[in-house]
Amino acid sequence: MPLLIALRVLLAVAYPLLAHRASVAGSEPLALLALLDLALIVLLLPLARARACAWLLLAACAAGLWALRGTGVAALLLLAPPVVFTALLGWWFGRSLAPGRVPLISRIVSALEDCEPHALEPDLKRYTRSLTACWALLLAALSLANLVLALVAVPDGLLVRLGHAPLLAVSQQTWSWFANLLDYGVVAGFFMAEYLYRKLRFPGRHPSFLDFMRRMAGLGPGFWRTLFH
Repeated sequence: MPLLIALRVLLAVAYPLLAHRASVAGSEPLALLALLDLALIVLLLPLARARACAWLLLAACAAGLWALRGTGVAALLLLAPPVVFTALLGWWFGRSLAPGRVPLISRIVSALEDCEPHALEPDLKRYTRSLTACWALLLAALSLANLVLALVAVPDGLLVRLGHAPLLAVSQQTWSWFANLLDYGVVAGFFMAEYLYRKLRFPGRHPSFLDFMRRMAGLGPGFWRTLFH
């Protein structure tokens, strides 16, 4: 399992780099490779469990991508993942705020505190709920920004047009800098800024950032899977 987790992390890190390089260089082979990398990320666990349907699906994805050679469609397909994934993550945070559910950050913090979510201190309970809402809003905003840029991006020199009049257009390279790289910087920056603020708001809970990350990792894959239910 640790090897599988490391491989998934490696594939996840490789995707935005491949997608960005494909967009900047206008490279169709790299675009196809990035899309195949994405399929591997999604199918990695059932592939490792030797599920026949997963291997058939991967083969179908590879065949489909091979059939797209020379069509320019691969560059267009790269526009979708940053929109879809950030929207799904935003929905994941947001749905936990619905009545009858426990806010996502509250569940994580209660696991770190080794208590039930309802047993959190009132101030910490309010903070974790507000932080969950902030993450949902941030991810929704990134998804919307990615969508707007994708709609006006210009893959391979094509213009987005309304009739015969070109709409506002940006290069696919500009879109890629934001969607494939800057998005991660925004998320990482917010994560770090929130951690520093939390250290001031709730002093003494985490001796250092490394200790905080160690405790997060120590929750284990089983705990993180429960958050998707």
